[in-house]
Amino acid sequence: MNNHMIYRMSLGALMAAILCVVGPLSIPIGPVPVSLGVFVVCLAAWVLDTPEALSAVGIYLLLGAVGLPVFTGWQGGLAKLAGPTGGYLIGYLAIVLTACPVKKKTGAKIIPTVLALALGVAVCYAFGTVWFMHLTGNDLAKSLTLCVWPFIPFDLGKIAAATLIGKPVRDALRKAGLAAETV
Repeated sequence: MNNHMIYRMSLGALMAAILCVVGPLSIPIGPVPVSLGVFVVCLAAWVLDTPEALSAVGIYLLLGAVGLPVFTGWQGGLAKLAGPTGGYLIGYLAIVLTACPVKKKTGAKIIPTVLALALGVAVCYAFGTVWFMHLTGNDLAKSLTLCVWPFIPFDLGKIAAATLIGKPVRDALRKAGLAAETV
């Protein structure tokens, strides 16, 4: 294993650790709390390549699934992941799977990557809302009112903040030869 691979794996592990630290911090405003999870996932999509970003989110989800208190409100366990708001956590993977390929294809240009992050968050909303509806029996209008509409301004701000931080960090990693994609 070469040093480049070790650096990339370390960056993925570091992002998973950051997600585990900030993931539990939340402000409860309803069934889905406001947290910094989406911010860190968007940051991971900016800074990491697809495999590392997916592994960072996957590690976070697995640690939470086995009971470590890394989900909002210092909760963990399969019950939280499979519960009404668990679909939004699983939806974090959609953010990475949507944004990272666009970032790579466009050479990490800001506008396409930000739009891909927004689309990824929308897919996360869709997946989480369907999951929420299925488990709670709420209709679409009520589920959107509880779980989506209040979060759009927050998540747009998180995308902007992740871009302001992530793009320069990504560029510095490329300059140092630590980013795998040749963008």
